[in-house]
Amino acid sequence: MGTVTPLGEFEQLVILAALHLGEEAYAVTITQEIEDRTGQPVSSGAVYTTLNRLEEKGYLHSYRGASRAMRGGRPRRFYTVEPEGMEALQSALTTVRRMAAGLEPLLGEQS
Repeated sequence: MGTVTPLGEFEQLVILAALHLGEEAYAVTITQEIEDRTGQPVSSGAVYTTLNRLEEKGYLHSYRGASRAMRGGRPRRFYTVEPEGMEALQSALTTVRRMAAGLEPLLGEQS
């Protein structure tokens, strides 16, 4: 395990969406997945910026799919989560769980 750069909240959401979507993870579906699961509107620009940043960090890998006539021949860019991205996500989720531990009565959650 290398050094893990901490993930911001939105970065976590983008990685989680990519994991949920699997082979169908590209910017538009990631945006929709986050909106569907959070009930909040998401800026497509924020998603594209975050995808680029996560790829620069080595947490995501992108590849181009086949060209599609309905997109003017432009291929979609699909994303997969790299092992380093999984490690960073697990670290972030562990930190949140540790901070929330013991606060279930205040948070309205069951143990």
